[in-house]
Amino acid sequence: MKKYDKLTFISRSDTCRAPMAEALLQAKFLLEDVIVDSRGMIVLFPEPINPKAQEVMEKNQLAMPDHQAEQLTRDDFDERTLMLAMEQAQKEKILEDYADEAKNVYTIAEYCGQGKDVESPLGKDIAAYGECFQILKEMVDRLAEVIKEEDET
Repeated sequence: MKKYDKLTFISRSDTCRAPMAEALLQAKFLLEDVIVDSRGMIVLFPEPINPKAQEVMEKNQLAMPDHQAEQLTRDDFDERTLMLAMEQAQKEKILEDYADEAKNVYTIAEYCGQGKDVESPLGKDIAAYGECFQILKEMVDRLAEVIKEEDET
């Protein structure tokens, strides 16, 4: 029996790391029955994916041309949703701001049992976005294994 019905990646603005992780996990065929999306902690208005992040995704045969950043809200939390932040500081802020609603909140590294925070490449060159994508790819590959193992138990 599957543990979660939905998985939400959370980053600062929902324009780079979280959408990249979302696209990577959506490409995993074993998770067809899990809704995967992303949210931002500070989204003042809907905006598309960062152009450098989009370029890196397209080079890796992934694209999210219709993605629009969405603000994390209290309604995003429930018992059957796994919330994965990119950084420990973001996780702590979520737990503080949504203390009454926050459930199943982890960093992606923590949940996968590997690595450390996924640092933002914003303001850096395209190579930094490529490095961020590779880190996320490794983590999402491991995440898919963890979720599959959980569903089998």
